[in-house]
Amino acid sequence: MASESGTLPGGNLGPGRAREGRSVEMSEAMVGERLRSIRRQKGLSLHDVEARSGMEFKASVLGAYERGERAISVPRLLRLAEIYQVPGDQLLPRTSDVDVDRTHRDETFEEGFTIDLERLRDLDDPEASVLSRYAETIQLQRQDFNGRLLTIRRDDLRVLAAVLGRRAEDLGRRLDELGLRAT
Repeated sequence: MASESGTLPGGNLGPGRAREGRSVEMSEAMVGERLRSIRRQKGLSLHDVEARSGMEFKASVLGAYERGERAISVPRLLRLAEIYQVPGDQLLPRTSDVDVDRTHRDETFEEGFTIDLERLRDLDDPEASVLSRYAETIQLQRQDFNGRLLTIRRDDLRVLAAVLGRRAEDLGRRLDELGLRAT
């Protein structure tokens, strides 16, 4: 474990960097894992981020952040959040050690509804506006920021139907009318 005045690859340790008996390498690695996870959910390569940022983030430096070899400052972390279009706190490590594979299709979702989020953003409809806010809430809870598709589970559909003043069985038809079913 590094002392508070030691150095690591990528930076100088300031006072208070090593806390609660955790090594700095572990926390930087955790931040790096989170950065990589969000970038991949967005479908971006390191070079894509470099291009989107106008060379502000070099692919090699971003890779070093993701591997935990280099510490990232708060302003740069917040700038990455802007580039990824996610709330800044979502780039910080989660408290849970459970990593959910969002690419695996679970049978419990079969009765849900997969929404085309890109189509939803294009709609100018009062119900679409409510649905959009609800979808953002679900994305935050699941920490799923791919931005293209969102599966709304059966229970969420019931809640959404109630919010929209519809019967649950009518909601699916309305979502289809709006062209929101992902194909």
